[in-house]
Amino acid sequence: MPQDKQTNRRILLASRPHGAPTENNFRLEARHVPAPKTGQVLLRTVWLSLDPYMRGRMSDAPSYAPPVGLGEVMCGGTVSVVEQSEHADYAVGDWVVSNSGWQDFSLSDGRDLFKLSGPVLKHPSHALGILGMPGFTAYMGLLDIGNPQPGETVVVAAATGAVGSLVGQIAKLKGCHVVGIAGGAEKCRYAEQVLGFDRCLDHRDDNLAQQLSRHCAEGIDVYFESVGGKVFNAVLPLMNTKGRIPVCGLIADYNSTNLPVGPDRLPLLQSAILRKRLRVQGFIINQDYGHRFDEFFRQMSQWVAEDRLVFREDVVDGLDNAPETLIGLLEGKNFGKVVVRVAGDTPA
Repeated sequence: MPQDKQTNRRILLASRPHGAPTENNFRLEARHVPAPKTGQVLLRTVWLSLDPYMRGRMSDAPSYAPPVGLGEVMCGGTVSVVEQSEHADYAVGDWVVSNSGWQDFSLSDGRDLFKLSGPVLKHPSHALGILGMPGFTAYMGLLDIGNPQPGETVVVAAATGAVGSLVGQIAKLKGCHVVGIAGGAEKCRYAEQVLGFDRCLDHRDDNLAQQLSRHCAEGIDVYFESVGGKVFNAVLPLMNTKGRIPVCGLIADYNSTNLPVGPDRLPLLQSAILRKRLRVQGFIINQDYGHRFDEFFRQMSQWVAEDRLVFREDVVDGLDNAPETLIGLLEGKNFGKVVVRVAGDTPA
């Protein structure tokens, strides 16, 4: 269904998933487009970002951010156009990054907006990817926590995803040996032949641990973690003394309802952290590094302008396809940064 400027389609959280989400957890409704009051702008969504963290927001378990309430609009970053303005800092036609969520229209008082201008307007959706939250996550997590040094070995989980693909490329820019881990031969070829990784291994292979050991002959200095599960189990024994593990996600467990069956591996992890003096640090990008966004944006924009980074988008058309696409993303069906094209606008 195309966007209608008279109707605000909204995708709501209808129920909380138990395990993997289903389409029954979402509900599409239509309302009248709201009118801005003094100090507000009316935003029309053009691009919607879909990201793994959204699964956590569908749950009411304690977390770093409040859950989406039942009957509320699903959360999500967007690139939007100012449709009407009662705000002195924004004019009709301005392009902004916002947090409008899964809907066609939203109101904002401007405090959560980032105005787009210059080269990024050639690809506005990049403000949700390489120049947005995923790029910011890759940049700060790798450089600030991982602190890679020339000649070190960096291993990257979800190597062809929105974050992992950039982690590996930035590590190569810093002179590191980079080994990626991805799902399937096609993704692994892409990581090696297009992204420039030294090697990429398929996490579906039964002998992942042995392959990883062979291609990380001098151990692992930095492991950028976004997956968890068996990938982490294969990495941990290979970590070098004083290795660093930035943790931005654990997608392998997002749909889990119980702890995995098997032996208690916590003592092994604790022992490795102590013996090898590992630095294992979780981070929430906007909460921990929001004050450094300008630093990231300047450097990443320069690398993009110099064609030193490759970035792949997985584009889906239509707001109504967002639920199915998020479900697929959590199953690893995407190839690149997932964005939904809600409308077909392009900047003037």
